[in-house]
Amino acid sequence: MPPSDRVSLWNAVSAAGDISDRSLSGAEAAITLGDVVHGSCLGGRAEELRGRSVLISTRDQLTAALALIELDGVARRLVLCPSDLPFEYLPFVIDSAAADAIVSDRDTLGPDIPGVECFIASASKIVPAKYDRSVQVQTEWILLTSGTTGLPKLVVHNLASLAGAIESGSTSPGPVVWSTFYDIRRYGGLQIFLRAVITRASLVLSSAHESTADFLLRAGARGVTHISGTPSHWRRALMSPSAHMIAPQYVRLSGEIADQTILNHLQSFYPQAKIAHAFASTEAGVAFDVPDGLAGFPASLIGGSADVELKVEDGSLRIRSNRTADRYLGQQAESLRAADGFVDTADMLELRGDRYYFVGRRDGVINIGGLKVHPEEVEAVINRHPEVRMSLVRTRKNPITGAVVVADVVLRAAPECAGNAIRELQHDILLLCRKALPSHKVPATIKFVAALAVAESGKLMRHHA
Repeated sequence: MPPSDRVSLWNAVSAAGDISDRSLSGAEAAITLGDVVHGSCLGGRAEELRGRSVLISTRDQLTAALALIELDGVARRLVLCPSDLPFEYLPFVIDSAAADAIVSDRDTLGPDIPGVECFIASASKIVPAKYDRSVQVQTEWILLTSGTTGLPKLVVHNLASLAGAIESGSTSPGPVVWSTFYDIRRYGGLQIFLRAVITRASLVLSSAHESTADFLLRAGARGVTHISGTPSHWRRALMSPSAHMIAPQYVRLSGEIADQTILNHLQSFYPQAKIAHAFASTEAGVAFDVPDGLAGFPASLIGGSADVELKVEDGSLRIRSNRTADRYLGQQAESLRAADGFVDTADMLELRGDRYYFVGRRDGVINIGGLKVHPEEVEAVINRHPEVRMSLVRTRKNPITGAVVVADVVLRAAPECAGNAIRELQHDILLLCRKALPSHKVPATIKFVAALAVAESGKLMRHHA
């Protein structure tokens, strides 16, 4: 079923034939898709939400997934509320999306919120129910951007734009079981949820309440064959003693720059797996994937196809496609596209030979005495060191240049002794940076830390001082 013919997600599920052996599983429950098609996670009350703008705010990803399948084609608008959205932002989101109904498994949300006329409790279990699906609407899917500060932007998609890069059916021999470190209420995770449902696979959902080790244990027990996450997700996973509990056929990276080091580490750790990285953004949609195991992407992709057009302007990647979001919501919302229909991703590129490489975000540049530094470029060099698992480059105030580059580094294993061994390792990493980078990009100091903070979106938390 091509993306344009999918009236709703429920149609995509119900048209998949025998789905009794396909499941959606969370940390505490598993539901077969056969039960989903013939039942309700809303107590049979979905008709009360017909034509409404519905905010889905659940603690549990599985509950959200069941509600999305049940309500797509019924509700006028579905607003996907990530679990980490600050409660004080909720009135802004409700007002911007004109939400008049809430679906939630939380006790703290209710019908007393201004503008909300209907509240329906959801659960990660199915009760028998039957709906008339003969009349369906094209539901708007509203995704919230994962900005580091301030109120989120509300991005309008529909099922066709979200599923534009997904082919129906599975091309893999044997059962396919997808999983992802992402939350499915953000674009990266939603892509995997839709891919699993539309391609007739099972899906293992992560949980914010379990450790990386516990999630990998559960994913391994469920026989995961395909799994995705950000490079930061994967660096943390490879540090876990449970990393060997999965044996994937396919590993996918997205959301951050996939440098050659993490690609090589994954290929070495999972030699049986195909390693690929993809570029996508909430606004621009899925642009392409890179299956050759190399960082960056071939320059031949610029120009693109009938589905996706790419260009580089002022150093940043611009995308025009039928997978692009329709618009931003809100009274003061800015335009999502330029006049020519292209979306500026603000992801900066550098051409080296016949390949483009991502160097960082335009808004993430560090200014060192008037010279620009992309933190990701420095991190990619530090991460090459065989003793380094991951790193975070940031700034520290300096009375002369205004700021200097410093780096926090997580090692693959703790140094056997302190003192000279640590100083020698710091020296080795700095020497590697001096050989590969201009002097203003070389960190002034290297600090070894036990862990780095990763946001709910799966990206490193960056704070520039």
